[in-house]
Amino acid sequence: MKILIAEDDRDFGSILSQYVTMNGFDVTLGRDGKEAWELFNQGKFDICVFDVMMPEMDGFSLAEKVKESNPEIPVIFLTARSLKEDIIRGLKIGADDYITKPFDPEVLILRINNILKRAYSSSNDEYRISDTVLNYNTLELTSGGIKEKLTLKEAQLLKMFIINKNKMLAREDILTEIWGEDDYFLGRSMDVFISRLRKYISGDRKIDIRTVRGTGFILEESADGQDMTMR
Repeated sequence: MKILIAEDDRDFGSILSQYVTMNGFDVTLGRDGKEAWELFNQGKFDICVFDVMMPEMDGFSLAEKVKESNPEIPVIFLTARSLKEDIIRGLKIGADDYITKPFDPEVLILRINNILKRAYSSSNDEYRISDTVLNYNTLELTSGGIKEKLTLKEAQLLKMFIINKNKMLAREDILTEIWGEDDYFLGRSMDVFISRLRKYISGDRKIDIRTVRGTGFILEESADGQDMTMR
């Protein structure tokens, strides 16, 4: 698998590149956003890992250009900040994951492997609940007659909810399963993803993602076919 890394910190970028290479990946390293964009156009990559704060072109702008060129390619952001505004902007671009610095390089490898395993699965699995259908292979969601294109992380979350419908999922279990670890800042990111999923399935009034205060979440399906919003 070929990975494009964009990191302007030369020492950190070199260490990260070497570590990822040691774990069996073909790594191309860009020293700023502009160079990374040029490298992207010269090759074919399976996943991108971009630092957010870079000279010439920041990671968000770089990801926007990459997604315009190839909407399907997964993108992971590396950031020293965990501001809600940054998380929301990244999600709108289509980020598949965030990793807050400093971090253990092994965590990055785990995240990369999880994303690649799901992104390039040959399975054509469909997951259904009520009038909502998730095509996990194409990342397409149909709910209430409306189609949406999900990010990989959104699809992972919804798949987990559908498989465990009407069961309470603890926050720490979701974070460990989808993000690889239970972390406060990742928890904030998860909340944003779940808010987006609620909007996507709002047209199907027989299901709802309910928050269990201080504990977790439940994807509830109405057993009697009644409108969940009327309860």
